[in-house]
Amino acid sequence: MSDYIISCCSTADLSKEHFEKRDIHYVCFHYFLNGTEYPDDLGQSISFPDFYKAMTDGAETKTSQVNVSEYVDFFTPFLEQGRDILHVCLSSGLSGTINSARSAAEILAPQYPDRKIYIVDSLGASSGYGLIMETLADKRDGGMDVDTLHTWVEENKLRMHHWFFSTDLTFYVKGGRISKAAGWFGGILKICPLLNMDNLGRLIPRTKIRGKKKVIEEAVNRMEQFAEGGLDYSGKCFISQSECYEDARAVADLVEEKFKNLNGRVVINYVGTTIGSHTGPGTVALFFWGAERKD
Repeated sequence: MSDYIISCCSTADLSKEHFEKRDIHYVCFHYFLNGTEYPDDLGQSISFPDFYKAMTDGAETKTSQVNVSEYVDFFTPFLEQGRDILHVCLSSGLSGTINSARSAAEILAPQYPDRKIYIVDSLGASSGYGLIMETLADKRDGGMDVDTLHTWVEENKLRMHHWFFSTDLTFYVKGGRISKAAGWFGGILKICPLLNMDNLGRLIPRTKIRGKKKVIEEAVNRMEQFAEGGLDYSGKCFISQSECYEDARAVADLVEEKFKNLNGRVVINYVGTTIGSHTGPGTVALFFWGAERKD
């Protein structure tokens, strides 16, 4: 057993089985569906298809982050086992949960003076954040100590690229991310916005593309442009999708066709209920390691 654990929030959007297989611990955000609170527990309380169907049928959703006491309860058992903690949070550009995690660490530090509690801002989200955790698990399993791993993730987290597109603008309009007029015209003209995460961990619209086939091609073109080594990229590639698996599969097929040296097949995950509460169905996101994000 390692003398430290790596952990994250459920918003890293990997499957329960994936987290368990890689020995990555996670703490759950919360969401509300028509006023009833549920843990964002990777589709265990409500399946992802049922969740997205409820949204399509008009259910009201909202989310809440992990609070200080929940972090204290989450961290304490590991500290009692004599283990250090490297915890990576959902981007501060999307959530304030890192402030709760830091407060919990400050509360616990005097009680466990011999233990280290590192809190890291991923500046990422969904399975891009998940791919950061996957890479940390690889390095931990390769024997890297917690101090070196903490330094590595701080120095490299902005190399994780996130490219999102959506074929359904309903919930982007509802959440105020685009105007009603833009949403209406976008729907009529089949406009798909292409967004990415900037260097402050915020989701930024980059361009508007007409038609699903073209936006899929453009997302993969961005991977060719920014991936480490270009078409010779030899890292892992993750995708997340909100109840639009065929669109995600089309992206994965094109990636696997173009990038012959990938480390394994493209992994396709669900966009979880926290992030999905804001995107709704119809969103696909592509994640890979590349050049450092500058803006």
